[in-house]
Amino acid sequence: MSLIEHDLYLGKIDKVQNSIDLLRQFEPPDGYYLAYSGGKDSDCILELAKISGVKFDAHYNLTTVDPPELVWHVKTHPEVKVVRPKETMWQLIKRMRTPPTMLMRYCCRILKEQGGNGRWVMTGIRKQESSKRAKRHEVEDCYKKKEESHYIHPIMYWTHDDVWEFIRSRNIPYCKLYDEGFKRLGCVMCPFGNRKRDMEKFPRIAEAWHRAIIRYFNLQTTQRGKCHTGEEFWQWWLSGKGKKEEGGLFT
Repeated sequence: MSLIEHDLYLGKIDKVQNSIDLLRQFEPPDGYYLAYSGGKDSDCILELAKISGVKFDAHYNLTTVDPPELVWHVKTHPEVKVVRPKETMWQLIKRMRTPPTMLMRYCCRILKEQGGNGRWVMTGIRKQESSKRAKRHEVEDCYKKKEESHYIHPIMYWTHDDVWEFIRSRNIPYCKLYDEGFKRLGCVMCPFGNRKRDMEKFPRIAEAWHRAIIRYFNLQTTQRGKCHTGEEFWQWWLSGKGKKEEGGLFT
């Protein structure tokens, strides 16, 4: 695939220009709220926002379990505001009465998706990433926030190769974790990530998870499910085998 394609009916298709035209077409008076994650897709939309000339303000939501390399990369962009959370991941675990799992991703909702209320939010999601995102559209309305918001995804139809072609053609800096074999970037020890790799790469953050989860378990007096010790619960959490909720724990 290429950023320049030729279609029998549509003729020449310039994906970069299409993205720029989309941003200009829907540019709101107060500008876009650019949701920047520090990943390669976010680097693309940040560059597109700049070259399109639209008004925007970029925000990175710190989760407190971010890979250090990712945070360093974000800080190389002075135009990106780093937003610190009201609660750390460890405080959230205590308040939510369970660590995040594949069935309960409260961490994303609370730590990453709170910004942009009542705004036009620009993201870097792409249809190619998952079957769920394949059903999304370039422009969408959202009624889940406190105020009605709108979402625009300028690289929705870009492929993985398109992203890297754009980054290399414009010499856009990117997080060095990609050069170490990381395919996607996110929170350290994310239930949807590679926990074994994260434990080896980020031992101090992994140990913080370990302590937090055992501390949470030891605070429970009932409904401990099949786990009898904090260490057993830690191993269960690492395995990702939980299938149903039970009193704040999973069995």
